[in-house]
Amino acid sequence: MNHRRQFCQFLSLGLLAASLWSPRLALADIATFPERTWHIAAPEVSRWSALALMQADDVARSIGTDAYLVVHHGVVVHQFGDVSKPMNLFSGRKSVLSVLYGMGVDRQSIDLNKTLADLGINDKSVLAETEKTANVRQLLQARSGVYHPAAYETAAMKAARPQRGSHAPGSFWYYNNWDFNVLGAIYQKLSGKDVFTALNEDLALPLQFEDFKQTRDTEYVYEPASQYPAYVMHVSARDMARIGLLMARGGRWQDRQIVSKEWVAESTTSYSDASSGGGYGYLWWVGKNGWHFGQKFPGPVYSARGNFSQYLIVDPQRDLVIVHRVNAGLLTMLFSGGPTGAQFNALLKQILSAAPKDF
Repeated sequence: MNHRRQFCQFLSLGLLAASLWSPRLALADIATFPERTWHIAAPEVSRWSALALMQADDVARSIGTDAYLVVHHGVVVHQFGDVSKPMNLFSGRKSVLSVLYGMGVDRQSIDLNKTLADLGINDKSVLAETEKTANVRQLLQARSGVYHPAAYETAAMKAARPQRGSHAPGSFWYYNNWDFNVLGAIYQKLSGKDVFTALNEDLALPLQFEDFKQTRDTEYVYEPASQYPAYVMHVSARDMARIGLLMARGGRWQDRQIVSKEWVAESTTSYSDASSGGGYGYLWWVGKNGWHFGQKFPGPVYSARGNFSQYLIVDPQRDLVIVHRVNAGLLTMLFSGGPTGAQFNALLKQILSAAPKDF
């Protein structure tokens, strides 16, 4: 029996080696996944340009990037900075919650057609009966029509918030922290576990996060404006890349379907024209006609985004995941604001220029 196990391990390692060393092999068919640590491919193996990636590193330094990571066909082809440090995802947390919702829908513990009234949802400033007709799907789409003050809102979000009662549920898109925070409470009500426990048990453990500790890296942030807190997550670049690879692979991780491919497709479909010029799905930002961050992608592309340039970009057609992180401390939040959109777009363009010619 030991000889058989050794042979299987040898065969598995041989397939991985073949996937890394044979440029013409369809690596996505091999479905390489990280184990306890990521596989790292040298430039001569990955065929990504080392020179172009060095130039990308120079751009990253100049704009204040703390870490970025490029994963192609399930292996790391480049990393910059401290990819192991858990950093605040800011609004990237919402896309993580979307994955957890998909798992709940798959288990049939979550019904997206349930309304706020069905679920007994109210807040400090009592919701109108019309507001209570908003359903869970509309909250995921940021189309609830409930414009109650919320925790963890930026000044720009507060300034853009419509007047209460100005839009019926489902009729208007507004990037609404009230929707996002309430989704955390609804998730706990319907699934029986809080968001952070689910993040640990349903994602961090099966995907073998390397750096995440629930007690250290999660925090509820309450504010007087609302009874619903923001669920703040600190996740490292290399652990966030595991979520990106899960999505790129249609919800599959090694031999297990973590979340259904139907949910991956549904949650990354655009239901609204967003302020960024792209679209918005279920807590995911969606490229329009292949355009995302000023770059043209060959097929569907989507991203998780957080304040101060926290990005997870997923390009499933090319089996590509890119993570960009800024460790936004008080000085960043008060003064610099992190890289601008144009600066990040320039970095992304440089990273993509390093890809193989038959990319």
